[in-house]
Amino acid sequence: MSGKLEKLREISDEDLTAVLGHRAPGSDYPSTHPPLAEMGEPACSVREAVAPTPGAAAGDRVRYVQFADSMYNAPATPYFRSYFAAINFRGVDPGTLSGRQIVEARERDMEQCAKVQMETEMTDHALAGMRGATVHGHSVRLQEDGVMFDMLDRRRLEGSTIIMDKDQVAIPLDRKVDLGKPMSSEEAAKRTTIYRVDNVAFRDDAEVVEWVQRIFDLRTKYGFQPK
Repeated sequence: MSGKLEKLREISDEDLTAVLGHRAPGSDYPSTHPPLAEMGEPACSVREAVAPTPGAAAGDRVRYVQFADSMYNAPATPYFRSYFAAINFRGVDPGTLSGRQIVEARERDMEQCAKVQMETEMTDHALAGMRGATVHGHSVRLQEDGVMFDMLDRRRLEGSTIIMDKDQVAIPLDRKVDLGKPMSSEEAAKRTTIYRVDNVAFRDDAEVVEWVQRIFDLRTKYGFQPK
């Protein structure tokens, strides 16, 4: 989470912009307000102490990137991605759900966060997908080729590499974006941040049962606020 990540692949800026789908590759960043330097903001000690992010300084609009990570040994989990974004980037708004994770930020700041995740060991593109809509698939068994199911078929295995030919909301692209080779199942199992015990019946794992019961007990007591 500290940013010391192994880089596994190269994703060009144009390819990143294409799969995000918020603007045309090579186009200027749309803005919601003039650059801060031109706005003549009132004096503020907080503004003097905290430098704006590049996106905020330029007046970028807010945009998002969203990932779904397979329960079958994807390197990252939704919580992991949220912690990573909050620890390593300023001006981000991470959101964590059971099977997906979203980061909202000024557009160029969001792209920086997205690119790190796409290029490094945080993401195996066979076991994770950039999905802005119809995110289902994280808990579904892997396909026969080892790729996480995607109902909108945004990316797939072609030859020995994963390609993506639709953006994150499944609008077709004019290119195939090469997302690199998938990890072997052994490598994915070694790198995953998911705490797991496989092929064991739920009630046979005493530690899991103990903690599930503890969590539900404490949540119930907190909800009722017993005096």
